[in-house]
Amino acid sequence: MAPPGPSNDKRSRRILRTSTFIAPATGERVKRVFRLRDASSRDLEADLSEHDPLLGRAATGENASRLSRVTAKARQYANDAWAYSMSATGLGIFKCSLAYLLASMATFVPAISNLIGKQDSKNIVATVTVWFHPARTIGSMHEALVLALIAFSYATFLSFSSMGLSVLLGQYGLLQLSHAIDLVLFCGVGLGFIAFTKQYFNHPLVNVACSLASLGSVQTLVKEGSVQVGQFSQDKIAQVLIMVIMGITATMLVNVAVLPVRARRQLHDDLEKNTDLMGEVLVTTTRAFLLGEEDVLNEGKGIMDEHSTVATSMKTNLIEAKREHFVLGTERQYHLEAKLVDCLDRLAQDLGGLRSAASTQFSILHKAYDHTADPKASSSPSASGASTPKGGGSLLRHSSISRATILDAIQEDPAEAEEGDLPADEPWTSTNGSNTTSQAANGVEFKTPSYSDGDAPTSAPLSSADMFVMFINLLGPPAKSLTYTVKQILDDLKFDEDGTVVVNSQFSDSLRQAIQMYKQSRTEALASLYRSKMMSREHPDEVLADLEEVAASCGHFSFALLDFVEDVAAYLTLLDEEKSALAPGHTRRTWNWLKFWRHHDREHAEQDAPRFHHDHLETGDPVGDIAETVKQASHSAQAANAPDTHAWYYPIYKVTRVLQKDNVRFPTKVGIGAALYCLPAYLPETRPFFTHWRGEWGLLSYMVVCSMTIGASNTTGINRLIGTLIGAGLAVLAWLLSNNGGEANPYLLAFLGWLASLGCFYIIIEKNNGPMGRFILLTYNLGALYAYSLSVLDTEDDDDEGGIDPAIWEIVLHRVVSVIVGSLWGLVITMFIWPISARRKLRDGLCVLWLRMSLVWKRDPLAMILQGGPTSSYMDIREEAELQSFVAYLSKLKESAVSEFELRGPFPDEQMKRIIERTKKMLEAFHAMNVVISKNLRATPGEAAVLKATREARFALSSRISHLFSVLSSSLKLEYPLNDALPNIEDRRDRLLAKVFEFRRSHGTSEGSEDGAVEFDEADFELIYAYVLVTGQLADDLAAVRSDLETLLGTLDEEHLKLQ
Repeated sequence: MAPPGPSNDKRSRRILRTSTFIAPATGERVKRVFRLRDASSRDLEADLSEHDPLLGRAATGENASRLSRVTAKARQYANDAWAYSMSATGLGIFKCSLAYLLASMATFVPAISNLIGKQDSKNIVATVTVWFHPARTIGSMHEALVLALIAFSYATFLSFSSMGLSVLLGQYGLLQLSHAIDLVLFCGVGLGFIAFTKQYFNHPLVNVACSLASLGSVQTLVKEGSVQVGQFSQDKIAQVLIMVIMGITATMLVNVAVLPVRARRQLHDDLEKNTDLMGEVLVTTTRAFLLGEEDVLNEGKGIMDEHSTVATSMKTNLIEAKREHFVLGTERQYHLEAKLVDCLDRLAQDLGGLRSAASTQFSILHKAYDHTADPKASSSPSASGASTPKGGGSLLRHSSISRATILDAIQEDPAEAEEGDLPADEPWTSTNGSNTTSQAANGVEFKTPSYSDGDAPTSAPLSSADMFVMFINLLGPPAKSLTYTVKQILDDLKFDEDGTVVVNSQFSDSLRQAIQMYKQSRTEALASLYRSKMMSREHPDEVLADLEEVAASCGHFSFALLDFVEDVAAYLTLLDEEKSALAPGHTRRTWNWLKFWRHHDREHAEQDAPRFHHDHLETGDPVGDIAETVKQASHSAQAANAPDTHAWYYPIYKVTRVLQKDNVRFPTKVGIGAALYCLPAYLPETRPFFTHWRGEWGLLSYMVVCSMTIGASNTTGINRLIGTLIGAGLAVLAWLLSNNGGEANPYLLAFLGWLASLGCFYIIIEKNNGPMGRFILLTYNLGALYAYSLSVLDTEDDDDEGGIDPAIWEIVLHRVVSVIVGSLWGLVITMFIWPISARRKLRDGLCVLWLRMSLVWKRDPLAMILQGGPTSSYMDIREEAELQSFVAYLSKLKESAVSEFELRGPFPDEQMKRIIERTKKMLEAFHAMNVVISKNLRATPGEAAVLKATREARFALSSRISHLFSVLSSSLKLEYPLNDALPNIEDRRDRLLAKVFEFRRSHGTSEGSEDGAVEFDEADFELIYAYVLVTGQLADDLAAVRSDLETLLGTLDEEHLKLQ
């Protein structure tokens, strides 16, 4: 029982204990009082903000006039608008509108318009700037240029081929045959290939390039008329080429000349932000773990979200910087930057493992409190008398051990002591009776409790909070010191404007000293802890499991912290390497990427690939036999092992299965729909009607609306319809305002178009709704700019829409109707020809994903350390990167599934969102396991002994996890309720924890060794610690997924058992 609370005079006299850390800039050991909050810039800003006046420094008086308040409000809005316009997003929108204004001059300025010739579709120049807008980096603009040229080249190929075939067959009087071939080959296959390209790459720039290819193709295939009459006309193709070049030139000119954005500079900024945010996450996570405050860890979620955003931006900027470097010939710098990004990815993975270890602490404590609060769970409550904590504060306050003295070194503030904390009357002594255990490595003093028989009777077992206090007492001070040193280093990793690395050369040496001091302190602290009387005392099995789970949590946290710091050291080495490589006299421009016949990078990548080292495979297994069930676990995952009992026509079945794949069916049905839509343009009876109602724009809308799934097509179709109506309204309004007796004012019309483009580019860039913004502006172009071309006689045969006095309402009506018809046709093709439901793909995808995860655990992941990698890649945990990318694809499917309508009810968005999030967490656990395995490719004798001692318990636990994954997959696939009686993971996991504790207490005795004993240290338990924590997280996530599936499908009842 904790002693009574301290008096105020004693609390006021408390001071924080000094600790030793390495000063990064000098490498000196400094012993003083410091706080981790002092290293966090965000915490300092929060502290400063607490001193700001509540009502502001310039509060308005009560007698202030209404006019002054309105003026102040207007001034605030003006300042906010100016700040937004000067931001990166605001400047990007301005650049886009400027490029659009320049491109529209191809319609309004006769000198530019005459370069194109007689053409009523000169709005294509402005359309190109909408598709390939300049609000991007120079590297991304290079990619846009290449894709635009590829798109036009493909459209030119289709145009020339179709006209050439028509001319050839027309000479023999087979013009109708040429029309049939054109419909099947060029309209069907040609446009179907565009659809295939769009869904295969699934990239925004590729999507707009496909739209440009579709636009260039339909101009010749259905609008211009040369194919229909069997003539070869290259004038229209040349005009489209000129318009595309003009549009690309305008957008590139603005991109490069007006406030250029370089991906290289943005990449360096992202690298700086990344390291700064990692330091903040490191401090937050370490403070949360050492203080036992879950609220502190939750505060770091916002920083983690910001870090994820910066990491995504960093990878995008790296790809775009690659193109800039390749164009400039600075390939070597790109390769160095790619190594930096890869290293930061590993650091992010280490941070994820660190936060996972910290969150495990709170999960263990919450479970312990819930178990203690339930009278049915245990007949003898723990000595702490803990109950489930309510509100904030440290979860360790429920410990029966006083924290006032032993945790002074990691307290951040004297006021952080709990009300019940007071220096104990009896001193904390080490196991040998001395008052303190001096840590020679760094001068930091650690105190370990010495229990007498009356202090902690065997009838009152240790609580989880007690165990954490004991571990944190010894592991906390070195962790705090190392975190403080690393945070200072991460805050001072900068780049100059020219890309030069600015880093203190002393950082690497200082960090090595800090790592060495941490390792030595941790080793001595853990050795002192495991020699203590409390750890060597006999305990019940459930207490042993709890004690080992706490040891795994604390040990894994210490190892994860060390892994992170060692990767920081590797990052510093890479920075030094880049700094030396970019020094004056060492830079040389090369364009080796043009030498396509060289494959050195691929060869080096294969040589550098990590491989497992298994000495026991060559000299015999030193750790005993591996279970045959595990050795043969991958047999069922190999198709080659299946019996060959197929009939002679089975190969035909395999060939026809290709047509059943969605990525083959989708372009096929798009091609069929395109050919049917183009048919009226090839029939003499229906071609006038098709031309009058501008069917070519309906065909373009059809190509845009068609998506892989029904839900995606519905979303695009709705955006297309709404955007078309808004754009048509803006076109009519602009024309009515600028028109005077049939003669439009080009200056006013250009200004109104510029204003419309500001709003559209705001939707595209700020709201990230590219389709909606593009549809509005493209419809505006088809109405207002096309009408102006008619008014200045820049056309050949468009008298049906007013001629020199354009009928704006009729022009808009024709295009709106055409767009609506094309969009509806796309929805019909998507829904009724080989429909691909996003709901079905999501369900099937989740089932396959869970089955793959089941196969990974069917063969114990740690078995590869002793046995070698699995024979099937489906059962290799190292393939988790592929699973990670697939679950991201499932998230997109969920968004599409929301837009699908079914009679049985709306899509269960919330439940599926939770299931996908839980699946992501499970894959993160897989990743944490994979990281630990990849860093321990060679098993030490101690690790091998630990793995052998826990072999049977691990295999039983892995089999149960695999079984649960299979059950969940089958239930979702069949849409059949779950059985009420499913196996439990916790009992198998407790047996594993007890086995680990027994092995540790037996000093690592191994039957397979020659001398009967294997020496091991705490590092040999890193693998099993990670395994224990991962399985615990999987147990929680599987239980949550099971609960959601029960909500979706229900549970097994009599209705499902009827024989029908």
